[in-house]
This record gives sequence, structure tokens and C-alpha cells, in this order.
Amino acid sequence: MTTISITAVPTNAECRSMLADGRILTITASHRPRANRADVKCIVPNAPAIAERMQQIVRLARHTEVRLDSRDQVVLSMDITPAASERDWELAAVLADRMVRGLHPITPGQHTSAQGSSDAWHLGRVDGVVSAAPAASATTTLAAGAAPTSATAVRIATEPHGAGFVADAEAAKDIGQGEGALHITHLGALSGHADLSSAVSTVRTWFPLHSGGINDSLGWLEVSVFPLDVPAASEEDGIAAPGLDLAAQQEVRQTLTAARHFDGKGLNRWRTVVRFGQPRFQGGSYQLALVMADRLARGREFVPRGRIIATGSSTAWHAGRVDTVEGREPKLELILNQVNHGDRVLLPKDWQDQLPPGYAAGLRQKGASLACIDKIGMI
Repeated sequence: MTTISITAVPTNAECRSMLADGRILTITASHRPRANRADVKCIVPNAPAIAERMQQIVRLARHTEVRLDSRDQVVLSMDITPAASERDWELAAVLADRMVRGLHPITPGQHTSAQGSSDAWHLGRVDGVVSAAPAASATTTLAAGAAPTSATAVRIATEPHGAGFVADAEAAKDIGQGEGALHITHLGALSGHADLSSAVSTVRTWFPLHSGGINDSLGWLEVSVFPLDVPAASEEDGIAAPGLDLAAQQEVRQTLTAARHFDGKGLNRWRTVVRFGQPRFQGGSYQLALVMADRLARGREFVPRGRIIATGSSTAWHAGRVDTVEGREPKLELILNQVNHGDRVLLPKDWQDQLPPGYAAGLRQKGASLACIDKIGMI
């Protein structure tokens, strides 16, 4: 598939959204040379958590775009601050990001408004309604006198998911009567494209989270990969890990880049999103689970019957080496307690001679298998 910009790339773009209290929120997007800055920067007045959430959403929603251009930084800002619990502005942020990069059309004399949220932006999924209506009609629906009168408003509204969406559902019915109303279930429908979520390969693996208390558990991470039409400039450019701090994001990118170098297959050909069930943790013992999830998602490993539970790190993933990690005894106990039938447990080779007596037999009795490895690609 080849994708080209629908319009010339504009300098700025705006997308509006109605808040629960009837105010109109405007999200403004602009772009500038990246110059070693983050790919997306978000600004929300006095609300850094919402700005962080908007950055995550935009990065996730880019996952099913078949081309990757990392030369520019996109800056998005809100003119007013929504309530922390509101999410209906999410689709407006996604559209503003696409509009300023020339991937969604901007017609002179028109304004774009959007209502909608999703829990699967990385798959491009959203339940919504798109319709074109005179600006006066849209203004009446959204908030009297809040929008210009000489424009066409395009509104995208999610179907109701609870009591908090009742007002928006009614508004969606009103604008759904307009000419050109379109019900969408995925972002590709905005351009008449197929649903690309089926092209996303997602794999989840587990790793022991040890904090020395009752909160010890198996944490999960998830790797989703999507094939690019044209190779990216570098492997790291195509890897996003929303929700992690900057240091952890960089560690994830470096780990996957090095492990793929060892793999040597399809370099710079994937968009990748990494998500963690618990994004606040310390240490690098998740790295082996991350590498295995990525290899499974790209078809480089055999799929186990159950889960992959792995712990291990490395200072030389580019050589495929697996090193030991700290916390051996509590992590082994945690894994044994939580393993299920069909699970595949992967541990560092250095732990093999230090396993408690009968540990491997205990895993087999529960229907799980065990491998202590010092290199990936040999499992």
C-alpha cells in the first residue's frame, strides 16, 4: 500500500471538541523541525497529566500509519483545560495531529470538530459518527455562539458508553441527520481505507515484579508491530513506549534495536508500540520478556501453548546474549506460585545451577516448561 498526503502540509491546524459542561475546546497543532526533540509535544494549561495523556494518545494513534516521517516535531496545545475524567477530546487531538501532517484534509472556510475516545488507539479503532453540517447548526448543537457561523462542522462522536456520555449521544443524533453522515469503526474509514487493525500483530508476555512485599506479582508488557510501506530512517524512530518516563522509553528503544540487530531480519520495517500493565517500576529484568514479545510479534519464535514468563537483561543484546538479574530467590518463588498449565518460563542460564531442589519438577507438575538460556534465538 502506498499512502500520500491528502493535502499540502499546513503550518497549523485546529480541531474542536465539546466538553461536558458545554464549553468548546480547541486543540491547535503546529509542526517544526525536530532537531533532536521529542516527536510529539503537548501543552495543557496547568494540567501536565492531561498533556502527558494527549501525547500518549497521539503516539498510539499513529501506529497504523503505513509511512513514518520523523523529521518534524508536532506541538499540540489546548486553549482550555478539560476535567481530568473527560476523554471525549481524544479524537480531536488525533485529527489535529493528522491534519497538520497533511494526512487529513483541511478545507478553507471549514472547521473540524471531533468527539470520541478509544481504548485501542494503537489498533486504529474508534466507534464514531462523522457528518458535515452548516456551522450554525453545529454551533447550536455544541454551544450557542461558541463557533463561527460561516463554516461547515465535521463532528465525530462516540456512541454512548455510560451516563457521562448521554449529552454527547443526543448531540451525535442531532448532527447524524446532516448530509454526509458516516459511522466509523476505525480511523482508516476517515479516508475510505480498510481497517488496518488486522495487520497489527500483538503479543503479551509476563515478567516478575518484585518489591519485597504483598504487591509482588507478574507484570505484563505488550508489543504491537505494524509493517511500514517504506523503511524508517532508523530503528529507534519507529518504536514508541507511551506511559514510561524518558529514561525507560530510551531503554526500551535501545533494547529492541539491539535485539533486532542480532536478529538481522526486516530492520527499519516496523512501527512498534510497547505498553506495560504497570508502567512504574525500576530495573531492567523485564528486558528478556520484551525481546521475546517482539520476536513473537514479528514471527521469529514458536508460539507457546500458554504464557511466556521471562526475566533477564543484557548489556549485549546485539550479540543475542542473556545476562542474569537480581532478586533470584523471590522471583523464582513468585513464578512457581503463579505459573499455569502451558506456560513457558525463561530464566538466565546463570540461574540453572542455583535453582532450588525440585524447582523444575514443580513447574512440570503444574504443566509448565522451563528453559535457562544464555542466548536468544535458541529456544
